[in-house]
Amino acid sequence: MGAAELLNVSDYERVAEERLDPASYGYFAGGANDEWTLRENVAAFGRWVLRPRVLVDVSALTGATTVLGTEVSFPVLVAPMAFQGLAHPDGERAMARGAAAAGTVMCLSTLSTVGLEEAAEAAPDGARWFQLYWGPVRSKVQELVDRAVAAGYRAIVVTVDLPEVGRRERDLRTGFETPASLNAVTDNSLTWRDLEWLRSHTALPILVKGVLTAEDAVLATEAGVDGIVVSNHGGRQLDGVAASLDALPEVVEAAGERAEILLDGGVRRGTDVVKALALGARAVLVGRAALYGLAVDGADGVERVLGLLREEVEL
Repeated sequence: MGAAELLNVSDYERVAEERLDPASYGYFAGGANDEWTLRENVAAFGRWVLRPRVLVDVSALTGATTVLGTEVSFPVLVAPMAFQGLAHPDGERAMARGAAAAGTVMCLSTLSTVGLEEAAEAAPDGARWFQLYWGPVRSKVQELVDRAVAAGYRAIVVTVDLPEVGRRERDLRTGFETPASLNAVTDNSLTWRDLEWLRSHTALPILVKGVLTAEDAVLATEAGVDGIVVSNHGGRQLDGVAASLDALPEVVEAAGERAEILLDGGVRRGTDVVKALALGARAVLVGRAALYGLAVDGADGVERVLGLLREEVEL
């Protein structure tokens, strides 16, 4: 099936599933336990409807905006995803090139299959953020942050919903084994005080990813973060929590103007993006959608999927 025949994210997912081995596809597509939250992330968008206004001059429009001071061509960023080399030989290098070509941010995972410097060199003019998994050795955390600063990453995204790795039964059934490196980047003793320490040790904007409640949104702003990503880790951590979109309004209200609010989880269409913006998000991040583009056609596939979403947002 040629690129012209792939009309939406779902088409890319079908082809990606055909091309990936079952264990790798299951790792990327699956969620925790019964995968209820995984399904809810998508279903939540179907529970909101758009209220279109008519006879408005839309002869000239742009989706361009800024997110924490970074200019993007439209309000969709690439979410951090681990081990992208399982999806395509060029892995994160291709993802970086595709995101840069689409004019948006790529957020690199701590669990990248290439070094953060190598990912930066693949798209030197592209905008990039670094997602931080906080391990038990603070000096190594500082080292990662310092390397990210030196390599031109513009923000640090701290994932805060992984004190322990979720039970992902698809992986158990397919025999997929999470690389041992994942165990070295979790610390179940972290508190908001650790985040305050990070705030005092870097001038980069800091976002926390994994907030689902008003209470934690308030604590995040009190800790000095610049942004909050409303996220349930793509349904991969604690099953049975709210869909990201359902949690978004209370986080927006609690944070007020003190932090920019982003969302990830379940975004498959441009209309999903618009609904998130209407409910108060500054922008969204897409993970699986971009990953399926990567699996199908490397950097070109990433650019094409992001382009499809941009066209749908503009429409």
